[in-house]
Amino acid sequence: MALNLKPLGSRLVVEPIEQEEKTVSGIYLPDTAKEKPMKGTVLSIGPGDRDDKGARIPMDVKKGDVVLFNKYAGTEVKIDDKKLLVMKESDVLAVIEG
Repeated sequence: MALNLKPLGSRLVVEPIEQEEKTVSGIYLPDTAKEKPMKGTVLSIGPGDRDDKGARIPMDVKKGDVVLFNKYAGTEVKIDDKKLLVMKESDVLAVIEG
């Protein structure tokens, strides 16, 4: 998939990681019962905001990071039948390492 979205400022494009359709006990969940994803992979990042002197403030996340974000963060867009989120870096709670 070629990503044609270039986020601006301190925004990033995240591909949400959907929760499993089957629970540990073997019960299959319908889409209506699933929680909204709160974890995803960063596909692209913007250049960062500018400080008072006009210099760029570097982003804390990078392409390829797996991040934890607010439940209702970002704006959902659909590209090539994939759901993506465009969100501010401030909506990211943590980078998942390991």
